[in-house]
Amino acid sequence: MSLTLLTLAMILTAYLAGSISSAVLVCRLRGLPDPRNEGSGNPGATNVLRIGGASAAAMVLLFDMLKGAIPAYLAFRLGLDAVSLGLIAIAACLGHIFPIFFKFKGGKGVATAFGAMAPIGADLSLALVATWMVMVLICRYSSLAAITTALLAPVYTWYFDERFTLPVAMLSVLIVIRHRENIHRLLKGEESKVTRKKKDKA
Repeated sequence: MSLTLLTLAMILTAYLAGSISSAVLVCRLRGLPDPRNEGSGNPGATNVLRIGGASAAAMVLLFDMLKGAIPAYLAFRLGLDAVSLGLIAIAACLGHIFPIFFKFKGGKGVATAFGAMAPIGADLSLALVATWMVMVLICRYSSLAAITTALLAPVYTWYFDERFTLPVAMLSVLIVIRHRENIHRLLKGEESKVTRKKKDKA
């Protein structure tokens, strides 16, 4: 198989993998409301945290990251170039954002994008996680934390392993574009802060 056909096959595979909505499936398994119809309406880990608690959100976060990490790592092992790696990672994110299996109504793609960056190295992964966590602790806005981390991701990548700066930058642009409505709400002071599901009173 030529590299072009291999790249196209990996792009399709990544999109289909990304289209598996972890948030919807986890909520169904846990007997929780459909995240597309509750909270922010975004089928992602942050919204699942609001409606289902930390354990459900952790499951969604893990699965969403794997959707990006596995295709990206396989593509790297197959020897594909940096642009191809970026396109494959973007395909996984687009699958998450516009899932063919769930009426094209998906999440922001943040966890999937960061998952695609994770195979680059543990140092980069730690830098991304630390940046996101510090921003959430400071401002309590998941969207602002994601945007800040995305903007810094290419800088971190250039420092740790410059070979992957271009594909990471491609993912970062996608994340920022996907958060354009959040940016407008942040500027207006209307963005929701991160909260956990409250336990029912006995």
